[in-house]
Amino acid sequence: MDPTNDKAEAAETAGGEFRAAYVAIIGRPNVGKSTLVNRLLHQKLSIVSPRPQTTWHRILGIRNLPQAQLLFLDTPGMHRSDAVFNQGLVRAALRAMADADVILWLIDASQPDDPDDQLILEQLREQKAPSAPVILGLNKVDLVEKPLLLPLIARWQERYAVAEIVPISEATGDNVDRLESVLLRHAPAGHPFYPPEELSDRPERFFIAEILREQAFALLHQELPYAVAVQVEAVKARGGKDLTDVEATIYVEKEGQKGIVIGAGGQMLKRIGERSRPKIEALLGTRVFLRLWVKVREGWRTDVTALKRFGYLEP
Repeated sequence: MDPTNDKAEAAETAGGEFRAAYVAIIGRPNVGKSTLVNRLLHQKLSIVSPRPQTTWHRILGIRNLPQAQLLFLDTPGMHRSDAVFNQGLVRAALRAMADADVILWLIDASQPDDPDDQLILEQLREQKAPSAPVILGLNKVDLVEKPLLLPLIARWQERYAVAEIVPISEATGDNVDRLESVLLRHAPAGHPFYPPEELSDRPERFFIAEILREQAFALLHQELPYAVAVQVEAVKARGGKDLTDVEATIYVEKEGQKGIVIGAGGQMLKRIGERSRPKIEALLGTRVFLRLWVKVREGWRTDVTALKRFGYLEP
C-alpha cells in the first residue's frame, strides 16, 4: 500500500474542507483491531499478539493527512465478564464509543456469530444519542468464500442500520485504503486536535511498558502473560551521551510466577530484555541500557488500588 496515494485519495474525499474526527475502533477480543490501527497509521503503535485480549488500554493513534486528522482509538476487546479487571477494560471501550465522532465496529467475517458481537450490538442500541455514525468493518474477508460475502453483508445490514459496511482484511491490507476514505467522508469539518508531529497522546513510558508486555506475551506460556503488568520506573538520558537508562518493574500475581518470569539463571528475563531493547531504542532514538526487576503484587487483577496504579482503572 502506498501512503502517498492514500493521502491523495483521502484529501480528494474531503473536498478541500479540513476534517477532524475521533474514530473509536471497537470489537470483540482478537478481532484484529490493533493490527488494523497499525495499518491505518502506517506504523506500529499498538502491540499485537495471537492471544486474545492483548490490548488493555485505550490507545490513541493520530493519522495526519493533507486535509484531515483522524484520531484512532484502539480499544480493549468487548466481552462479558464478572472480573473487576475485565469490566474495567470494557468500560474503557464504552468511554471511547461515547467520545467518538465516528465508530468503526470490527467483526470477524469468518466467525460472524460470536456472542460478544451481540453484546456490542446491545451497547450500540442502548446509546441514548447515537449521533456518531457506525461503520461496520467486515474483517478477515480473505478467509471467507466469495459467494458467502454478499449474504453476510446483507444480514448485518438488517441487524443494525450502520452507515456503511466495508469488507477488509487487516492481515493483507486489502481495502484498508477505501476504509480510510469512508471514515474521512463521515468525519465532521473542524480543526486539528493535535500538532502534525504528534503520533499519540501517550507518553514514552507508556509505550516502553507496552513493548515489554508484548515480549512477555510472546515468550511466556499459558495464562501467565495475563498475570503480568509492567511499570516503568525511570527514563533518564545520560548527559552528553547517546544513551538512555530505562528501569522497569514486571509485576506478577504469585511468587511462583516470579520464578518463571525470571527463568533459570535469569534467562527468561534476559530474553524479554533482549527482545525489547531494540524496539525501545527505535522509540527513543538512542541506545538504551535496560534494567528489569520482577516483583509480586498478590492478586493485582482483583485489587482496585493496583489496577488504578497500573492505569487499568480510572483514579
